Amino acid sequence: MKDCNRVWINVNLATFDPSLPDAYGIHTMCALGILDGRIACIQPMSSVTATSLPFDVIDGHNGWLTPGLIDCHTHLVFAGNRANEFEQRQQGKSYQEIARQGGGILSTVRATRVRSKEQLIKSSLPRLQALVSEGVTTIEIKSGYGLNLPDEIKMLEVARELGKRVPVRVKTTLLAAHALPPEFAGRPNDYIDLVCKEIIPAVAEQGLADAVDVFSETIGFDLEQSERVFRAALAHNLPIKGHTEQLSLTRSSSLAASLGALSCDHLEYLDEAGAINMAESGTVAVLLPGAFYYLRGNKKPPIELLRRFKVPMAVASDVNPGSSPMASIRLMMNMSCILFQLSAAEAVAGATREAAKALGMIEDIGTIEVGKIADLCLWDTMHPNELPYELGQSPLLQRIIGGEIVYER
Repeated sequence: MKDCNRVWINVNLATFDPSLPDAYGIHTMCALGILDGRIACIQPMSSVTATSLPFDVIDGHNGWLTPGLIDCHTHLVFAGNRANEFEQRQQGKSYQEIARQGGGILSTVRATRVRSKEQLIKSSLPRLQALVSEGVTTIEIKSGYGLNLPDEIKMLEVARELGKRVPVRVKTTLLAAHALPPEFAGRPNDYIDLVCKEIIPAVAEQGLADAVDVFSETIGFDLEQSERVFRAALAHNLPIKGHTEQLSLTRSSSLAASLGALSCDHLEYLDEAGAINMAESGTVAVLLPGAFYYLRGNKKPPIELLRRFKVPMAVASDVNPGSSPMASIRLMMNMSCILFQLSAAEAVAGATREAAKALGMIEDIGTIEVGKIADLCLWDTMHPNELPYELGQSPLLQRIIGGEIVYER
């Protein structure tokens, strides 16, 4: 402990270490030491003496340390809004109807294409700041509102720049296969050629993406087209993810899992075969209750199937202008409990440990274990089950990235 750069004393830990019997992985009244940005030691306070501590000691006053929250699925970078479509849905139009009439994703594409990088940064910062204010230390940001090479690159560059302006880890995902751009109307295969032969190689060469995603759906891209994108990504050493089974059973989750996808996201129409395939491949199920709520979904993801086959379940905001305009990870944790019947422990694990798995980062973050990066949150709560329980006020005392306090109340 004395060799550490910094030590937190008088803290309770919700480690989410899966080797521990408790669902939260609880250790009470501990000291936690950091060395060079990583967790170096965890000891009970009963074994800590004043002479065993380094110079930099922080008293947690019996608060709770959890892993930093992780939002593993967002469309944070976009321009404009779709409040008009919100009104149309109140009048009875479906998401699919609006999309087929030129609204939906394409309306955001039009707004995003004409904005400069600085304009996109300005419009995206408030959403990012809202998420980090709730304890997010790592966030995934997708492209997908450019749908051509220069604008997809622009979005990914904006996402990376946001991570320089706000203390948060940013993982970027190329979602060029999000919708068919208007200039390719009636020619989806030609557009997939562009994605596979030009956009993915260029983005990979520039190192702008950490993964590649596909909207595999009846209003997106079919199985054959999705597979082409997945294989092109893998050929360029980019992990894959999928928007799958959101609006219909397409069997795209099984396809993605068969190719080793990090995650399949949405999953309202996932069947047993798909759940088995995901379990076999270790693919994470990312639950997006915001979109389910906002689109008035009537078919929930098959939570019991996922539990039965031990498919890891992450929870994310899906913040986007059309189907989840809500920049709140704690609201999503709450919704996952209320709408999908997750337990409080599953909800918090979903925004920490399982979200880290969905980003391929579980070796470094997502749990409190010796050797892992010290991305942490200190909370003024009686128990971590309060995080998905109470909304509107924040019990966050400190947000810690790499052992450095980047926010303190």
